[in-house]
Amino acid sequence: MERNKAQALLDHLRRIAAQAGDAIMTVYEKDFAVEFKADHSPLTEADRASHDCIVAGLSELDPALPILSEESDPAELGERRDWKRYWLVDPLDGTKEFVKRNGEFTVNIALVVDGRAVMGVVLAPEIGLEYAGALDLGAWKWQADAQAEKISVTLRQTGDVRVVVSRSHPSGALAGFLDNIGPHELKPMGSSLKICLVADGQADIYPRLGPTSEWDTAAAQAILESAGGSMMDAAGRELRYNTKDSLLNPYFLAFGDPNRDWLAAVSDD
Repeated sequence: MERNKAQALLDHLRRIAAQAGDAIMTVYEKDFAVEFKADHSPLTEADRASHDCIVAGLSELDPALPILSEESDPAELGERRDWKRYWLVDPLDGTKEFVKRNGEFTVNIALVVDGRAVMGVVLAPEIGLEYAGALDLGAWKWQADAQAEKISVTLRQTGDVRVVVSRSHPSGALAGFLDNIGPHELKPMGSSLKICLVADGQADIYPRLGPTSEWDTAAAQAILESAGGSMMDAAGRELRYNTKDSLLNPYFLAFGDPNRDWLAAVSDD
């Protein structure tokens, strides 16, 4: 995509994410009810409000481009697998963090082209933190009212490994990974901000050795790869989207330094 067009599109996505963030905060600042889906994950009025806001904004931007959101009915496989370009959205990633009111929840909007997340915005409205990136442009971070900061991953990692771990989704396989990785420092975090910490160089790796869905990761992956990082599954394959029947991701590693054999720390059992 031409740089000027990519920048204009990314700016549009940031505005849509901001509108969705405002809708979320309207709910966050009052008492709200919590429902539970069939998989026991929480659902609130804020999830739906953000979804409606994003779908309206993206539809206005490009009415012909399909939208796959966590809060929409997934398209039939035959139709979805024919999509070459589509929006992949999590209107409120980290609903558990939202319910806990710890601020570590995000709006995730990604553009997927031929199975690759090529552009993404991750906004944490309660803490005033935003990340955005596109493969044609690079990646940036905004903190509160500060100016945009160009970000990149940490290369040539040295010293204790800074490992991002999930605040609300512990994994038994993680213990084995940490044993194998050597001296390390843990950085607990919620939502897709975990991947973003790797993208902006605050962490070296995020091992996700537990289930996630494609909408959980696409926007942050676009940012990470735009900042020079990588995400791959336990077999060393790059993480891609809309390539299989299920919308679940394989276990994966998100990392910055490409010169370290991160896969060696993943246990076979």
